[in-house]
Amino acid sequence: MSSSKPWYVYMLRCCDNSLYTGVTTDIERRVAEHNTSNKAAKYTRVRRPVALAYAEQQENRVLACKREYQLKQLTKREKEQLVSNQNSQYSRQQ
Repeated sequence: MSSSKPWYVYMLRCCDNSLYTGVTTDIERRVAEHNTSNKAAKYTRVRRPVALAYAEQQENRVLACKREYQLKQLTKREKEQLVSNQNSQYSRQQ
């Protein structure tokens, strides 16, 4: 039995150009929290504003967390390539 809501792995672009990686079931809500709430991660609270740079859907929390771990192991250059590839795919779909 799968959960009713999909999970997402996301990367945020912080004001210092760094990338923050996290998981959520609601990307819009989570990005808003990172920008305005005390529920934001300590990392992003001091690097506001943040903007969504990358997202991918996963079937459940376990898979999302595994993918989050994989992404966190990437170098900054590899993360930037992933963001760039997704953005170029999005542009082609428009």
